[in-house]
Amino acid sequence: MVWNAFLLALRELRRNVMRSFLTILGIVIGVAAVIVMVTLGSGATVQVSQQIASLGSNVVILIPGQMGPGRGASVAPFNESDVEAIVRDIGDLKVVAPAATKSLTAIFANKNWSTAVTGTTNDYFTAGNWIIARGRTFAESELRAGKAACVIGATVVKELFGAQDPLGNKLRLKNISCEVIAQLEAKGQSVMGRDQDDLIIIPLRTFQRRVAGNRDISLIQLSVRDASAIDRVKSALERLMRERRHLAPNEENDFSVMDTRQIAQTLTGTTRILTLLLSAVAAVSLLVGGIGIMNIMLVSVTERTREIGIRLAIGAFERDVLTQFLVEAVVLSSFGGLFGVLLALAASAVLAQVLQVPLILNPGIMILAFLFSGAVGVIFGYVPARRAAQLDPIEALRHE
Repeated sequence: MVWNAFLLALRELRRNVMRSFLTILGIVIGVAAVIVMVTLGSGATVQVSQQIASLGSNVVILIPGQMGPGRGASVAPFNESDVEAIVRDIGDLKVVAPAATKSLTAIFANKNWSTAVTGTTNDYFTAGNWIIARGRTFAESELRAGKAACVIGATVVKELFGAQDPLGNKLRLKNISCEVIAQLEAKGQSVMGRDQDDLIIIPLRTFQRRVAGNRDISLIQLSVRDASAIDRVKSALERLMRERRHLAPNEENDFSVMDTRQIAQTLTGTTRILTLLLSAVAAVSLLVGGIGIMNIMLVSVTERTREIGIRLAIGAFERDVLTQFLVEAVVLSSFGGLFGVLLALAASAVLAQVLQVPLILNPGIMILAFLFSGAVGVIFGYVPARRAAQLDPIEALRHE
């Protein structure tokens, strides 16, 4: 019975191909939009996780001031004694990397480029998961004496040196002639859209003496040996810094302690919420498509009233007519779901390339969207099917 109803439904679709296509267009768009949103959202989430991982593994970041607009104003920076106390009093640490940063213009030959200059130690490369592509790290003598040596990022290489080998050349920072001793491997953009490769790294003492003119430290990066110890390290770090900064028990912290897990959870959580919201908006198209199917099925019942009357008059049961029209509605919506899945695959591949996010296909959401399209056919096709089944055979035969 159902098979015959399916064959009859296909015959009706062939008789009105254009009308059938326009009817299922809402389903096609809805299914495709939901799948594309989920696919791109999954790709964006993976990309955020990868970019967070590029910041370093098991990293805890300590900065003066609380996060938020204006909350870091007039807060005392850290100093070298704070770094020494952290190294001395807190265990489970692989490295501790103090850093200070300032935006400067770097000059080489007739080219100049505004970039971020960071003063730090060799531990910064370990904590930040930086890889030396060519060259070497700072020698101990360069760190102690504050010599003008620098390590540069890929963007600085491209903007100042082009195809020329930067190693051994000297660039000028403010009044410093700085020898390039290494080039960093490219990392690309950060999760905030900042170019991570647009930086120059010099010894911390060089920065303090010849760039900043003070001994302030604006950031301390700590690499923890084991991920299980991160929470313990953060608690110990908070206690130590409150003691060193002489904060009363009722005073809030004038510093912030973060780890890359928190950043990843916050950003991936935001990405997932946006994906769900966009998918919910896209799912509205499925409801619009369902209304279109109901409308066209009601029209079909009116057009085929005499046919329905003949079937009922020669012995067809109400359930046979109900099944026939319900199957037609489900076939319509299922075809829409199938075309929507195919459209989504093509659109996802193109948009992933354009937006430069990984293409993460989710078979589960595709199957769910297809089944949901079939359910739309059942829900919105039932009323027209019920109406057809309840026609009076005599009145239906009189219909012109």
